[in-house]
Amino acid sequence: MKLTWYGHACFRLESPDGTVVFDPYEPGSVPGLRLPELRADAAIYSHGHSDHYSPESVTLSGVKPAMKLRQMATWHDGKRGELRGSNIVSAVTTEGMTLVHLGDLGHELSEKQLEELGKVTVLLIPVGGYYTIDAAQAKRTADAVGPKIIVPMHYREGHRGIQNISGVDRFLEMFKPEQIHMLPSDSMEIDAGTPGGVYVFPWPKV
Repeated sequence: MKLTWYGHACFRLESPDGTVVFDPYEPGSVPGLRLPELRADAAIYSHGHSDHYSPESVTLSGVKPAMKLRQMATWHDGKRGELRGSNIVSAVTTEGMTLVHLGDLGHELSEKQLEELGKVTVLLIPVGGYYTIDAAQAKRTADAVGPKIIVPMHYREGHRGIQNISGVDRFLEMFKPEQIHMLPSDSMEIDAGTPGGVYVFPWPKV
């Protein structure tokens, strides 16, 4: 599978089974970022906020992808949605691997939810806090899920990204240096031989 990051929580997953875009953001909703024209077989949204929901930003092929999709209801905050509503966690299985996009998860997962997720190969996890789980909660969540590959998302870098949230450094500080892979481009190929660890994409060029 090929995974591409477009900043914030937006990714495109490509495989022989099809192409899926996760959480495209509306123009102007994420400072310093602008989506290119995206094409995919399907688009998946964790919730309806503008920085995660922009159907007009993705041109759909009309072909149904052959990937297996499972979704799980969660909350956008630690008060069962009282502050920010609901959030959908999506698990996509293709090529014998399962990728999970946590969306704007606002709480740590329960034992039942962890069991429902099952074995996870790639975990896309928010780490910036304020609107989502913070770095420490993200580390505990990642440890509990136990994926082979962890990809942090939903953080800012300088003037880019939502200013109320934190950068990625607090999250990375909780791992050993040898566990961290700083990627040279905005895409990576993932297969059974890909080493485990935390993979950090460079910020997209605008």
